[in-house]
Order: sequence, then C-alpha cells, then structure tokens
Amino acid sequence: MSEPSPFGRGHTDDLMSFLAASPTPYHAVANAAEQLEKAGFRQVAETDAWDGTSGGKYVLRGGAIVAWYVPEGADPHTPFRIVGAHTDSPNLRVKPRPDSGAHGWRQVAVEIYGGPLLNSWLDRDLGLAGRLSLRDGSTRLVNVDRPLLRVPQLAIHLDRSVNADGLKLDKQRHMQPVWGLGDDVRDGDLIAFLEETAGIPSGEVTGWDLMVHSVEPPAYLGRDKELLAGPRMDNLLSVHAGTAALTAAAAAGAGPSGLSHIPVLAAFDHEENGSQSDTGADGPLLGSVLERSVFARGGSYEDRARAFAGTVCLSSDTGHAVHPNYAERHDPTHHPRVDGGPILKVNVNNRYATDGSGRAVFAAACEKAGVPFQSFVSNNAMPCGTTIGPITAARHGIRTVDIGVAILSMHSARELCGAQDPFLLANALVAFLES
Repeated sequence: MSEPSPFGRGHTDDLMSFLAASPTPYHAVANAAEQLEKAGFRQVAETDAWDGTSGGKYVLRGGAIVAWYVPEGADPHTPFRIVGAHTDSPNLRVKPRPDSGAHGWRQVAVEIYGGPLLNSWLDRDLGLAGRLSLRDGSTRLVNVDRPLLRVPQLAIHLDRSVNADGLKLDKQRHMQPVWGLGDDVRDGDLIAFLEETAGIPSGEVTGWDLMVHSVEPPAYLGRDKELLAGPRMDNLLSVHAGTAALTAAAAAGAGPSGLSHIPVLAAFDHEENGSQSDTGADGPLLGSVLERSVFARGGSYEDRARAFAGTVCLSSDTGHAVHPNYAERHDPTHHPRVDGGPILKVNVNNRYATDGSGRAVFAAACEKAGVPFQSFVSNNAMPCGTTIGPITAARHGIRTVDIGVAILSMHSARELCGAQDPFLLANALVAFLES
C-alpha cells in the first residue's frame, strides 16, 4: 500500500527557483546547503576531527556536496542509503586569459565544457557566473544574471547552404561570445568588471572558475502548462529532488519510528567530463565521508565493510524521453514518456549499473510511494551514454541502481521535461531513503 506523498506541484515550482538561482555547480551546492541548514543540518569541515553524534551533517568541497543523517542510536555498521547526482552541466567556460576580440568587437575567450548542443547557445542572452578566488585564500561566488554576452550566428545571407547542409560549428572559431565594442582589448578587463560587480577591491582576484549561462528563466509550457522548460535540468533536477528527499527522510528519522539505515545525498561535480577529480564521483570524496562516519561512531574496518555491504545507491540522472520527431532513434519497445514517472536505466554492458536486484529495490520504493516508473534501454544500433552509477558501484563496491527523469533536448542550453516528473522522482527518493 502506498503512503501519502509529501511532494506535489509546489515541488516543481521550487525546482524552478532552484534552477534559476544555480547557474553553476558552486551556486547549486550553496543553495542545497542552505536548504539543509533550514532542516537542521550542520556543516562539518574535512580538516576537523569528526564526532559520532546523531543528526544531519554535510561536507562542501568545490562544486560537490555530501550530506547524511545519523539516526539516534545508529550502530557503526549501520548501512547507508544513498541518492547520487551531479551538479555540472555542459556549457561554455572562461579561459585563463579571457579578454579577446577582433574587428571592433570585444569578446570573452571560452572553452567548451562537456558535450553541449552548441547550436543551442547561439543568439541567446547569456550571463556569467562562478567562483572567484581571492588573494587571501578565500572564495566568493559571483553571478551576473543579466544579458551580458551573446554568441552571434552567421546570417543566412553569408551561409546560403546552412539549412540544406546543416550547421557546422568550429568550437574554437565560432563559439566566442561578444560582450562589447572597442579595439582596445586589455588583459584584466573582464576580471576587473567582476570585481566591481561583486564589491571586491581591485586586484584581489587571483583565480577564477567562471561559466556562461542563459538568463531566460525556467517556465511552464504548453496549453495546460504540463511541461517545464529550463536550464541545467541535467542534472540539477536530481540534486534538487535528492535534497528535498534527504530533509524529508531526516524528519522521519527524528520521529518515533526512526530509520534502520543512514540516508545520504552525494552530489558530485565533473560528471560531464568523466568524473575524475577530487569533487567527481571517481574521486575519494564519497568513500572518505562514509568511512569517517563509520569510524566517528567508534567503528572498525570490519564495521566499515559490513556497512558498505548493506548499502544501496540510487544514481539519479536525467534520461531520454521518446522524441516525437525522432522515435526511430529509440528502442522500439522502450519509449519513456514525460510525466510517466521516473525511468529505470538499464544497459547490459554496464554503461548503467542497474541489475535485476537493483530493479527490485527501485520497484519497491516506487510502489511504497505510489509512483509509476518506466524502463529505458538504448537502441542496439546506437551507443549508450553513462553516468555516475557504474563509477560508484566499481569504486566503492556498493550496489547501485541508475534511475532518473525522462527529458527532451538533453545537453541543450534549455531542456524540457514533464511538470509532474520532478515531484514523482522526489517522492520515490523519499520512499527509498525511508525504507
């Protein structure tokens, strides 16, 4: 029998605000941390000694966050239930020498991050956001959330064959945005502008991690507003749902029924370029946090091994809804639909980590939540994508299941999903974390 679902349409409204306020991974984890703080979680520093007290805790590292809730009386060998996600999205990122230009145009030099649909960034009003590193070793978030840059497309009069032969974009020559006029391009202009914008004294910024974002806000779409269009759904939709689910599970864990395991949210950076970083899923962050939690509660290596052996991770990332104009690109017997509930992602070559036992875990969570779910496999004639699931399973020896929400226009500057799917996913995650 399903239980009353804690999230409805208001969850999707809140997702829209989260997407708009999170133009970079650094902003996303800061906003997630703010929600956790409101729910009683507290930040712990990796450089401090940890204690074994119960309650909600989280670690921030760059564009990644790992949060967990220790129920009262949890044993050192208590297993974990993990929701995994990633905070990064394909985009354009500022180079070390950003100031460039030609022929009277002032431009910003950018590098291509991940695998974006390049054409989706053309002729779009773009802002600039990220993290500034200061001379004293501190960092400051900055967000210029107004039309600042634009990547102008070549007029059809100068490329008459573009509609017949297809748009061909050179990543170096054609993707550099303009942001002003003038022939006098001076090194330091962009950073000086950002210092002034952020209220930082001139010359104090010595490093930066900056990226371009669309300033068009998320919006409901369609006759009955049954669709949601917005940026960075891959994969902030899952980060937002995981944060909401963890706070709900923590509230349940503080009640009389308690929890028999430790619910965790692990949102990593750098999934879009392979996850191999200190904040990526292929790095040590998750394993370090889980082990330190075991040891802080007086556990041994044997307790650590027992806890990991009983742990399950739902790796939540967006997947492909069947496209009405390209249905032949999908598997003919697996056509996930938007608003049909979260998808279970399967690939027998381990591009996804799901197996039959993992399917049973997810099916039980969806049944408990009263949420429908769908299955996704790739067309055999096409390569299959991947995500953090197989990495998590292989690196930590943790049973992992790949799931997500079906969307269209994945890796576009603006993606599309059903308006119900975000809260259906969140409800399934709550049931999983509370089971």
